[in-house]
Amino acid sequence: MAQTVAQPTATAPAVPATLPLRAVAPWAVFFGVLMLVLLYFVGAEQGATSVFSGTGVHEWVHDARHLLGFPCH
Repeated sequence: MAQTVAQPTATAPAVPATLPLRAVAPWAVFFGVLMLVLLYFVGAEQGATSVFSGTGVHEWVHDARHLLGFPCH
């Protein structure tokens, strides 16, 4: 008897999924604003542009200032 050998079948190449801009834009705006607020508190919440009085915010973000290269004293 002759044995039959299974032949490999061709498959279509994988197509990456696409995301519509309307689905991504609100998240991009949200995270962009969040990053700007964090950058303000780490880099500028001190002195004349201070939103909060005292040094509480400065003490909370002190190490981040040094890590990112912002002068603070």
